[in-house]
Amino acid sequence: MTNMQDIVNVALIGIGATVIMDVWLTFLKKMGVQTLNFAFIGRWVGHLFCGKFAHTSIGKSQPIPGELTLGWITHYATGIAFAGLLVAIYGIGWTRAPSLVPAVLVGMSTVVAPLFVMQPAMGSGFAASKTPTPLKNCIRSAVNHTIFGLGLYLSAALIAWMGDEGGVFL
Repeated sequence: MTNMQDIVNVALIGIGATVIMDVWLTFLKKMGVQTLNFAFIGRWVGHLFCGKFAHTSIGKSQPIPGELTLGWITHYATGIAFAGLLVAIYGIGWTRAPSLVPAVLVGMSTVVAPLFVMQPAMGSGFAASKTPTPLKNCIRSAVNHTIFGLGLYLSAALIAWMGDEGGVFL
């Protein structure tokens, strides 16, 4: 049976994994690699609330008040949801004894969301097919989501370790 502490730990795992992915994205940005604009995620979500799913170009769609904040909230909520997916597949016991392979496999599989839902809905086509460099963009997304998977593992391992050390987790 799942208790409140388990739910908190899953949320912390998702938040931690998302932070690790964000550190990676910040590194890429400093290296001159274009990364995701979270305002566009917020804009897309904001338009979802108005009943509009698909856009010709999200960058040319009407801005939404507070879209950057909404984008960041969506980003972290999605990270928590994907951590929940990992636990739904592998069980709550995984959080107490995390292993790398399940986390990375789930992290890698989460690339389906941007490639086949968000990019098409934002006007970039399936698997970035309407962008100038689709293969490069797909590889970049796959790497980013693999880093997220690594973050799932590292966050869970830290939380489990803290619980073993008599911390408040677990």
